[in-house]
Amino acid sequence: MKLATLRVNGSTRAVRLDGDRLVDLGATDLGELLSQDGWAEKAAAVDANAARTYPVEGADFAPVVPRPSKVVCVGLNYKNHIQEMGRELPQYPTLFAKFADCLIGATDEIARPEETTEFDWEVELAVVIGAPVRRARGVEAEAAIAGFTVLNDITCRDWQFRTREWLQGKMWDSSTPAGPYVVTPDELPGGVRPELEVKLSVDGEVMQHDNTGDLLFDPVTLVEYISTVVRLNPGDIIATGTPGGVGHARDPKRYLTGGERVVTEIQGIGRLENTVAEEGAA
Repeated sequence: MKLATLRVNGSTRAVRLDGDRLVDLGATDLGELLSQDGWAEKAAAVDANAARTYPVEGADFAPVVPRPSKVVCVGLNYKNHIQEMGRELPQYPTLFAKFADCLIGATDEIARPEETTEFDWEVELAVVIGAPVRRARGVEAEAAIAGFTVLNDITCRDWQFRTREWLQGKMWDSSTPAGPYVVTPDELPGGVRPELEVKLSVDGEVMQHDNTGDLLFDPVTLVEYISTVVRLNPGDIIATGTPGGVGHARDPKRYLTGGERVVTEIQGIGRLENTVAEEGAA
């Protein structure tokens, strides 16, 4: 299934893609749906001919999960990106966080803070959690993965590297597109360890192009590792890291200055199409 959170008349609804329409699943958003026991069976069972539907064309997608209890991000997880940043392969995942206020929808404008001059892009495969887990291992960790979505980990590099901790470069308000769909593992080659083409372009120029098979720590390993530290709840998001091609690692360096159209896409999942705000915001 392909699931999403749709903005409708000032509110939101959890929906399932069915051809050229979106089928209302009876929940306000995907976070609420995923918190229900048997959510997958319930979502699949909704009759598209009996439920309320909305056209895909012109759909206004909210962040796939508008209010996750946590967004855990992984840095330095593609081998080629680690090398371009001049670092050694890590023994453990490098973790940092984002917050719900960071997230925007698949076509929303990216707020560019006036305080940064080094605004950068990062295409990422993101895991969406579908069951509460703590210290998950093996099959339990696999079963906790509801599906995958697309995320652009927009980063203020000058703030990121002010200190040894990255958080302040990553947590800016209304900066991180996530969506448009959560795609369940059964629809993807590789299932819970998908091997998918990822790509990001700026104004039509391809900046990043790789495959999730290059991940150092795969999604199941990340669920195991992160759930050892903290419980993962339905709707939580794990951003699995970005491949090579970020603006900060280029020579000369390149950054988003405002007005650019950034397209972030992953094979079999979908694409984000966002414009960077012309003026400093949020």
